[in-house]
Amino acid sequence: MFIHIGNDNVIRSRDVIAIVDYNLISSSTIMEEMMETAGKEKKLVGPTVDAKSVMITKEIIYYSTLSVSTLKKRASMISTISKLDDFSDELKEEAEEA
Repeated sequence: MFIHIGNDNVIRSRDVIAIVDYNLISSSTIMEEMMETAGKEKKLVGPTVDAKSVMITKEIIYYSTLSVSTLKKRASMISTISKLDDFSDELKEEAEEA
């Protein structure tokens, strides 16, 4: 499944490693170093202006103007949807029989 994280970016939910509040980056030297390294490697995407959160994936780090709670809700919806039973084939068969 995919998650729309704002700013015209859509990522695979299985690639998400962490969602971090943007303001927490400056409070951790490890996070600052990771962001600096990602920037040098051209693996940072999205606007730093108005960024509220950071989505860390396997390959790329995304800045998002959406809050951590909004992204978490979207990820939870994906999880819920993926757990639902798929009855589309059964409905198709019933329609063909009728």
